[in-house]
Amino acid sequence: MTGPTMEDVAARAGVSRALVSLVMRNSPKVSEHRRRAVLQAAQDLGYQPHLMARSLASRTSNIVGVMVSDLRNAFFADVVEGMDEAAQDNGLELILTTGRRSADREGTALTSLLAFRPGGIILLSPVLPTASIRDAAQRCPVVLVSRASSLPEVDTVNDDGELGAALAVDHLVALGHRRIVHLDGGGAFTAAPRRQGYTAAMVRHGLEPMVIASEHTDEAGAAAVRSLLNLFSPSNFPTALVCGNDFNAVGAMSALTEAGLRVPEDVSVVGYDNTSLAALRHVALTTIDQPRNRIGQLAVAALTERLRDGRTEPVRSRLEPSLVVRSTTAAPRD
Repeated sequence: MTGPTMEDVAARAGVSRALVSLVMRNSPKVSEHRRRAVLQAAQDLGYQPHLMARSLASRTSNIVGVMVSDLRNAFFADVVEGMDEAAQDNGLELILTTGRRSADREGTALTSLLAFRPGGIILLSPVLPTASIRDAAQRCPVVLVSRASSLPEVDTVNDDGELGAALAVDHLVALGHRRIVHLDGGGAFTAAPRRQGYTAAMVRHGLEPMVIASEHTDEAGAAAVRSLLNLFSPSNFPTALVCGNDFNAVGAMSALTEAGLRVPEDVSVVGYDNTSLAALRHVALTTIDQPRNRIGQLAVAALTERLRDGRTEPVRSRLEPSLVVRSTTAAPRD
């Protein structure tokens, strides 16, 4: 059994199918009296417009495709929340998918999004090759979040990762730490600036940088700590960790606890992103704050300017991070 159609709505409201289509696309060409009649008829019948069909029938789509790198990372949930707020304000509808941090999976997900003929696409920390992003931008506006780009047809929204990592090091040095290790973000595009900021800050303080290979996952954070336990004896174990992100930091703290090391009494830990996970009372993670909702809002704003205002010059939004001190950092015992 099929649901009510646009023809059913038109018959109930006593208008043409073409006028119903105009109402469903929020066209200003419809009088308020007829708009109310059509919307009431649609409500009475339980009619829901088919977003994909609407986009196929029009050159101007209100669909925005969003591809999230990792659904388990709370950072992306916070960014999408900001995007959703901005999308609602601009009459846009979000469609979400994920590539699970795999270039092949992301390629498939991007192809699926493009099949909807969206008004634009926002990619959150993609690992896609540049060529794939360029090809997508030839078909609709594209915004990258947490990834830089020099493509003139692509807009970007990022934080200053070098500054954020430096803030973490400065905080730990002020507490008296000297043996500070960075757990790297691996292949994530945000990893390089954070690694550079950590290294530069350590050198500025006259300290020896040490970077341990890791990734932006809790499993990788735990694995990195286990590597450190094999490298150092208890007497010279690092007194502080600057982790690639909050997720990584939670995994690192779990492994430290399993090894009998206390946070922050034995090892201080700093995350990055200030996600909702970091703010949980039993986690209380000292971290670097990215204004996540604002990032999502800026991404939608950039897309809307391309889609509706005809802007062609690229926008490179760069937000300033800040330090949030909680319970996982303290002065070293020695």
